[in-house]
Amino acid sequence: MNILLEYFTGMKSLTDQIIAMDLLISAKSGVRNYAMALTEAGTPEVKEMLSKQLEEAIDMHERISLYLMERGWYHPWNVGEQIGLDVQNIETAMKVPSLG
Repeated sequence: MNILLEYFTGMKSLTDQIIAMDLLISAKSGVRNYAMALTEAGTPEVKEMLSKQLEEAIDMHERISLYLMERGWYHPWNVGEQIGLDVQNIETAMKVPSLG
C-alpha cells in the first residue's frame, strides 16, 4: 500500500497487525504439523529432532502472541473484545478508497 495512503487512512498499524496475525496463524500451523509429525516418527533420533523443533515452534507462537497482545491487537481470552476488534478492522478496511 502507498505510504501516504497508509498514513492518511490510519492503515499503517492495521497493515502491521495483519502481517503479525498472518505470522501467528503460520506459527500455529507449524506447531500442529510438528506435533503430528512427532506422532509418526519412526526412530528415537527423528523423535528427538522433532521434539526440539516443536518446542521452538511453541516458543515462537508464544512470542508472536505476546507481541500482538502487548499492542492490543489480539485478545485470545476475551472473545467479545476480539470480535469487536475484528469488526472495527473490517470497517476501517472498507473505508479505504479502491485503488483499482
